[in-house]
Amino acid sequence: MIEKWAWYHIEIEGGKLTKRVDDVRPDDPDSSMKLWCIDFESFGVVLVEGIDRKKKSQVSAFAECHGDHSVQHIAFDTTNLEDFVTHAISKGVNLRGQQLVSNDGFGDLKQLFGKGYSEQNAALMSFPEYVERPKQGASMSTSVPQNTGKNFYQRIEDARNSGDTSTLIDFSLMPENWAPGKSLPPQRASTASTTHTSEETAEPA
Repeated sequence: MIEKWAWYHIEIEGGKLTKRVDDVRPDDPDSSMKLWCIDFESFGVVLVEGIDRKKKSQVSAFAECHGDHSVQHIAFDTTNLEDFVTHAISKGVNLRGQQLVSNDGFGDLKQLFGKGYSEQNAALMSFPEYVERPKQGASMSTSVPQNTGKNFYQRIEDARNSGDTSTLIDFSLMPENWAPGKSLPPQRASTASTTHTSEETAEPA
């Protein structure tokens, strides 16, 4: 299905293929995934498809649960990732792992993944991603290899294997008198021109 949806996004909608990895974990005997990035200039789509070997890929499991071409996660661009993360953690947000520096097919970026939106198997649950891209003319360290798919995949795999079903946020920490407009956080995540949506395109292998 990844080829079919890539054809749709490129030939019909006018996107451009900017990165293609047909196996992000070629040495993993258990499972892996394909990853194709399609750029629409104002936003991007990442198509992923499961590769099942000894085990069912987490991508195949997600697609079987939610359907073909379902959205697994959306990336929110931040003006300053470290400031946003400090603010988010102070409000009780649970992130999955440490910050990565990589290239996701749309350019260099710093990124962090959040835990799932509800208490469920990590392979089956949608979650947010928070990123920061270098501003015009600025540079960014790329000391971490350009293997976004491997890092992304491994974090979900580790959570699935360990049975970690902890969630993104504990709403008991929400102020009882909170209402929209009373106050705004100092660092809010906002979508930007290169923010991407990762979408499942897998069928059972």
